[in-house]
Amino acid sequence: MMFKKILVANRGEIACRVMRTAKKMGIATVAVYSDADARSPHVLMADESVRLGPPPAGESYLLADLILLAAKETGADCIHPGYGFLSERESFARACAEAGIAFIGPPPEAIAAMGDKIESKKLAKAAGVNVVPGFLGEIADTDDAVRIAGEIGYPVMMKASAGGGGKGMRLAYSEQDVREGFEATKREGLASFGDDRVFIEKFIESPRHIEIQVMGDQHGNIVYLGERECSIQRRHQKVVEEAPSPFVTPKMRQAMGEQAVALARAVGYFSAGTVELIVSGADTTGEGFYFLEMNTRLQVEHPVTEAVTGLDLVELMIRVAAGEPLGFTQDDVTLTGWAIENRVYAEDPYRGFLPSIGRLVRYAPPESSETPYASPSRLREGLGEGVLTSDTPTAQALPQPLPQAGGEQEGYIRVDDGVLEGGEVSMFYDPMIAKLISWAPTRTAAIDLQIAALDQFEIEGPGNNIDFLSALMQHPRFRSGAITTGFIAEEYPEGFHGAPADAVLIRSLAAIAAFAATAEADRARRIDGQLGKRLRPPAEWSVRIGDLLHDVSISTDGIIVDGADLDIALEYTPGDRTVQAELGDDDLTVRIARTRGGFTLTTRGGSHVARVLPAYIAPLALHMIDKIPPDLSKFLLCPMPGLLMRLDVGAGDTVEAGQPLAVVEAMKMENILRAEKAGTVKSVNAAPGDSLAVDAVILEME
Repeated sequence: MMFKKILVANRGEIACRVMRTAKKMGIATVAVYSDADARSPHVLMADESVRLGPPPAGESYLLADLILLAAKETGADCIHPGYGFLSERESFARACAEAGIAFIGPPPEAIAAMGDKIESKKLAKAAGVNVVPGFLGEIADTDDAVRIAGEIGYPVMMKASAGGGGKGMRLAYSEQDVREGFEATKREGLASFGDDRVFIEKFIESPRHIEIQVMGDQHGNIVYLGERECSIQRRHQKVVEEAPSPFVTPKMRQAMGEQAVALARAVGYFSAGTVELIVSGADTTGEGFYFLEMNTRLQVEHPVTEAVTGLDLVELMIRVAAGEPLGFTQDDVTLTGWAIENRVYAEDPYRGFLPSIGRLVRYAPPESSETPYASPSRLREGLGEGVLTSDTPTAQALPQPLPQAGGEQEGYIRVDDGVLEGGEVSMFYDPMIAKLISWAPTRTAAIDLQIAALDQFEIEGPGNNIDFLSALMQHPRFRSGAITTGFIAEEYPEGFHGAPADAVLIRSLAAIAAFAATAEADRARRIDGQLGKRLRPPAEWSVRIGDLLHDVSISTDGIIVDGADLDIALEYTPGDRTVQAELGDDDLTVRIARTRGGFTLTTRGGSHVARVLPAYIAPLALHMIDKIPPDLSKFLLCPMPGLLMRLDVGAGDTVEAGQPLAVVEAMKMENILRAEKAGTVKSVNAAPGDSLAVDAVILEME
């Protein structure tokens, strides 16, 4: 029999995602929450909600006993764990079974077998799956790790045995890297997963990260649902995912899929699972792929598989947990079109991707082109009272992709999120704000849909990586499909400074800035006493963007930039947050913000400060004295909000350039702060355990 009530043991977008399908199936929902999430969308979306405890996950979302108690008290007959938190805890799945509550996921034995990275590799090898060369035994200490790494041969990857999601991983190119990273890997493994064991394996150079989605039922049926390309990563955290992969051939797909199914069958697997593989980008035989790990849960990037297969993976998980057969075979699985997912994170790519927290002063994702779909951010009505029922837009189905038999659909955008305007991005949880998914018949069309949607995505408050994602989508190497897991490090070795803009785009931005200035001056003219009754708004402007100065003339005949007519049509009203432009045959959405002396214009992966002055005033600006910023080089400043975990020096200590000075933890990741130059520590202003704000002074140098 189908379940009557489901408790979602998670938060954020994945909790909302599971609830959407549950409501579609007519299943009542229960949310659990920490104090930090008391007014979050997943709580407001659920039919019932139960408080767990304080914000830290260890005092709320990781407390299995409290979650089981919440299920019993609310009468939930099943629990969906989402991803992260308790989703891959064998003990939690077993406790659910003992309590008579269905766990929507694989059996405890399969979780245990695959949850231990060391044991899973042994099982994979026994099942005939290709495995990466490495050391799978216990590593006693740092010296032992150095010896093992030397025997394997650099570079090597150190991984927490129970790790996942990019946590508890360090790449080492030398003995020094191992000595610095081994203990940090152990600490991250213990803090995030309660297990400090580490294993070491050979790092495959020019690697691509490919994963196979499998789905099985309790009747012995297991299929693979194609692959996902997840090679665009930063610090081993996936940023962009797509399905299918531009690298995988049909022959390779079949070989990977059959090995993934063999592994799943070897451990008695059912429900959704993902077999992650590392693939040599230099391999031309189609056989150069190796088993990394199996994630015994729903993946963050599952929407791209849904888009190209037409399957609702959450619904399949629920039906399988209820004992239903899959109802289809491998021959029924087909892949249609192309899907891409970008993860929108609360981080500042212009400051080394440092985590960012704070209130979402404005949050307006792009409109989905599929009308049946509604993300939580669309639910403006009723949220204040916390009243959402199965009759609200949330209950409607996920967007349906192109039918398997083909069709006329050009593409669509899907937004999976779990935040609302006015909500808080907390330091206690993952920094992901939303997932932006595009589907189109071809890869190029799906990429172009992403670029347009990212231009329309408005976030104010915490820093975000929207510009960076747009730059990735426009990068020639990404568009060609010639990517590896080292793509970001290789293409942005000096950090991200915005996507390059050609001369045509810069001239267009100058025209937009001048047009906006004219519109605002015209509005001021209409307000009594602003410009005087007889004055017309300025029509001749001098616009500086970067080091370039542009002369712009606005008239009823058109816009002239630097003496030449510009083929552009603009739509803007003073106070608008965006400008819509038609630049020849290209549609352009530009986010616009008023700044002192002009505007900040953001589009196509770059933010451009435009200083706008009436033409007759502009020459006077040359006589203004530049303000010299203060010298802060003698201070060690906290680069992001976080917790000071460790301080390696004290007052009077002599330090060398590059020496580790402190470790700050933010959003579940440890960040080592190093000395920029040699010197002596004059004073220490913080202690381990302190919560630090951005730019808080940790210590001062002589």
